[in-house]
Amino acid sequence: MRYAIDHFSNFDKNLLFWLERFIYSKINSLSNHQVKNKDEILKVLAKFRGGFESIESLQNTCKECRNIGLIGVNTYIIPLVRLYEYLTHLGLESLKNVDEELLKEFLTIHTSALSDATKKNYRMALLNFFGFVDKQNEDAQGTSYNFRITLKNWGGLRGKSGQKLPSFMNEEEVHRFINGINNFVFKHQDLGARNRLLLKIIIYTGIRVGEALGLKLKDIMQDGEFYLIQVRGKGNKPRVVILKAKNINEDLVLWKSARDTMQVEDDLLFCNHKGKKLTQAYVSRIVEQVLLHNGIRKEKNGAHMLRHSFATLLYQKSQDLVLVQESLGHASLDTSRIYMHFDKQKLKDTTEIMEH
Repeated sequence: MRYAIDHFSNFDKNLLFWLERFIYSKINSLSNHQVKNKDEILKVLAKFRGGFESIESLQNTCKECRNIGLIGVNTYIIPLVRLYEYLTHLGLESLKNVDEELLKEFLTIHTSALSDATKKNYRMALLNFFGFVDKQNEDAQGTSYNFRITLKNWGGLRGKSGQKLPSFMNEEEVHRFINGINNFVFKHQDLGARNRLLLKIIIYTGIRVGEALGLKLKDIMQDGEFYLIQVRGKGNKPRVVILKAKNINEDLVLWKSARDTMQVEDDLLFCNHKGKKLTQAYVSRIVEQVLLHNGIRKEKNGAHMLRHSFATLLYQKSQDLVLVQESLGHASLDTSRIYMHFDKQKLKDTTEIMEH
């Protein structure tokens, strides 16, 4: 059903109305492969159909969506809540008062301290939202109002030449980190085996933290001297990664022994002492602890830095960008090209150009 652009005479209420309709449409299109309880989705959808009295209630319901497994909703709700707060303080009378320049001003003010990746998410959220309203509004005469927002010339993004390269460990630091995993004293012996196994799988294969935490026991299979791990990547796309059995055997045996005494949710390979899924924040904390304990300091000490370290070494040793793409599960080869910037040997080769 279509509604007039100013369905309500009150600007705040009208903007909230369109935001809840947009988020509702996005929830129905998000990947639900991480959702375990389908009844929870039905409850959330019912709340959207009933409408919201405030932006806070909409935001809280979106948090529920994320908690039940619809994690992609944050890409939209965070920027749009900021937009709501910004626009409702301007005293506008109609949604028709919102134009390209006003949105550029919002982006400039609210994304100045954010990374380029986050800025792109903000821009995408605005384009998606106003594109949705363009298609869904219609007045009594059958006429639609079109914002035609493009944000093509917004100068907030530095562009590829200005992007910061991700933090990573060099080969010596990687070996020191792996040794540090083995020597680090965790509070509980059985959870120590779990943590060592988790960190080793990430650093030896380069899989994303979320992919590692979503692994099930059946996803890891021994094949002679190797372990094959079935990974479900972004968009639920499957791929297989491989690592040497000798690197994780001891920790895997210890952890499986402890895990067998627990009631584990959804056959997860990694879980807390209650059998529940671990959080990415927890993994980043233990990565930082091991790094600092071994004197390794990076601009970003989070768990995702392990993935960058794996990819950097893989490209340096193989010189095969396609192999990097396949190993990391990148949809596009362009995403993998960032690791070419770390190839010091190619840079050293440039010093020979003027030699004679």
